[in-house]
Amino acid sequence: MSLHVEVVADPAPCFALREEVFIQEQGFAPEEEWDDLDAGAEHLLATRDGTAIGTARLLKEPGAGRIGRICVRKSARGTGLGAELVRAGIARLAEQGFTRIVLGAQVRAMGFYETLGFTPCGEVYDDGGVPHREMALVLRD
Repeated sequence: MSLHVEVVADPAPCFALREEVFIQEQGFAPEEEWDDLDAGAEHLLATRDGTAIGTARLLKEPGAGRIGRICVRKSARGTGLGAELVRAGIARLAEQGFTRIVLGAQVRAMGFYETLGFTPCGEVYDDGGVPHREMALVLRD
């Protein structure tokens, strides 16, 4: 099985995955999922044998690159794909010169991000009825 993770010019498959995972499966309201940030973002798409199975959104912020909207299709969970998407996002943002990477983690997933080197850096906040917390990774040379 062939896995590819790449930045895509057409984010439509990424949006379809986010619709499936965040709106249909996790119950986020569409108005909470879709925002103006998508237009200026880079979108990572993970495919296995040509089938879209995961995505993440990369944003450039003052002083940090942000990885967000990370989702993996249910059938691909537990395969390490989530970690692969985060690592690909870190690598892409590092290529662009960022030495600090941030993300808003669902509190229940913080342990996952900690295994990838992220540390909590803010208070718990509500995002669509789900507790989240900012986390950061500082890259060193």
